[in-house]
Amino acid sequence: MASYFDQFNLIAIFSTYVTNSSLVMITTVVVCWVLFKNHRLVPYRWQSVIEIVYDHFVGVVKDSLGVRGYRFLPFVFTLFLFIAWLNVLGLFPYIFTATVHIVVTFGLSFTIVICVTILGFINFRSRFLSMLMPSGAPLLLAPLLVLIETVSYVARAISLGVRLAANLSAGHLLFAILASFGFQMVVNQMYLLSLFPVLIMVFITMLEMAVALIQAYVFCLLTTIYLGDTLALH
Repeated sequence: MASYFDQFNLIAIFSTYVTNSSLVMITTVVVCWVLFKNHRLVPYRWQSVIEIVYDHFVGVVKDSLGVRGYRFLPFVFTLFLFIAWLNVLGLFPYIFTATVHIVVTFGLSFTIVICVTILGFINFRSRFLSMLMPSGAPLLLAPLLVLIETVSYVARAISLGVRLAANLSAGHLLFAILASFGFQMVVNQMYLLSLFPVLIMVFITMLEMAVALIQAYVFCLLTTIYLGDTLALH
């Protein structure tokens, strides 16, 4: 019997460097570029939806970063479209979900934290390290507080990536378990009972569609909050 975790296996397609994961990500970039490259004065339905999402992220960036944060808007919006498309695309049969792999999600989160750190040092020089020491704290506790804040800062990369991969992996495992359960009932001619896991899968599918979009939004929202460290010291 195949393991439920077989759906997460990386498979080489053309070579060692072109796997099912990389192929899905390349396809996502191409599809997003084709769908979003047209800008009509009178938008069609798909463009209207994208403009609504874009206007929302304008408000998110403005609330978190202020007017100076508008320079990060293209990055945050593009990141949302990329992750959301990967998440939703992975819900279709026989399509690999790249964001269930911690290597992919941690690569994104680690890169974001590194870029935030670099921009922080560029903008504030050595003063950027002051965020590791809470203002007003006793000097005697400085070594302990600096250690705690350093661990907390580094943990951003881990938590940001693990949150996305864990939530999507849990949903896909639940899909596999329910599908296997329903299939075994059909094989054993328990047709009436098999309706229950099938109906549950319908509701789980709608739930996972929401989770796919929400997790992409949460990832970009936290990214926006982290980018705030590059504009103002806390």
